[in-house]
Amino acid sequence: MNYLQVAGFLDNSLANGEGLRSVVFVSGCSHKCSGCHNEIMQDFAYGDKVLIDEVLQRIRSNIPVIKGVTFSGGEPFEQAGTLSQLARDIKRFELNIWCYTGFTFEEIINSMSDNKQWQELLYQIDVLVDGRFEESKRNNKLKYKGSSNQRIIDVKKSLEKREVILFIP
Repeated sequence: MNYLQVAGFLDNSLANGEGLRSVVFVSGCSHKCSGCHNEIMQDFAYGDKVLIDEVLQRIRSNIPVIKGVTFSGGEPFEQAGTLSQLARDIKRFELNIWCYTGFTFEEIINSMSDNKQWQELLYQIDVLVDGRFEESKRNNKLKYKGSSNQRIIDVKKSLEKREVILFIP
């Protein structure tokens, strides 16, 4: 049985990616960004240990209303192995997946040969919002991101072209 440490769950949200979507907030983050709006979720023990099947069932109960699922946190790549399993199951429902991470796309790509779980997760993601939150670059007018250094990346196109291709909402 595979568990995910879940900090929270939104059945439907318009603020965490394009279209109405469910959001899974995972626990644990080692970035410790100053001004983080989910600071309580940085604790790896925060929240509840939940079976992947339970999370999947909750997502399934929101279909056909939702168009996708977002992984946020915390830091999703800290639970990449379990999230990649969940992501594969989500893809069976033909939902798109967004993921918020403090790592940059380049950091993830450069670490994939040493971390197969990161690779497995990245290949399931459609849109990646990357980069640590930087309080000095905070901008409340930005759509789907908190600071101007963060990027909204079309993962499939970026992997295909081998360069960062931005997603334009």
